[in-house]
Amino acid sequence: MACTSWMRSARNIRKSSRRQQGDNAFYVSVRGETAQEIASLWEKLAEGSTVLQPIAASQWCALYGMLKDRFGVVWVLDVAAQYNPG
Repeated sequence: MACTSWMRSARNIRKSSRRQQGDNAFYVSVRGETAQEIASLWEKLAEGSTVLQPIAASQWCALYGMLKDRFGVVWVLDVAAQYNPG
């Protein structure tokens, strides 16, 4: 498994997102190399969680999803996008 994860501050999130100031001030971001890797992690984390953004393909990566686990921790999972310089 080649996932990377880190904590991010919600103050770096655009104001139009689902986060409100003071709510979910931090979240855990997990980025995997393959869709299978992230789908497997999502399946395990989703049990007993509240899905905030269903896992699905997005405009910026192969899979992206967000959920809040049973302890109140917000997780953002996505697949690293290939960088293709202009």
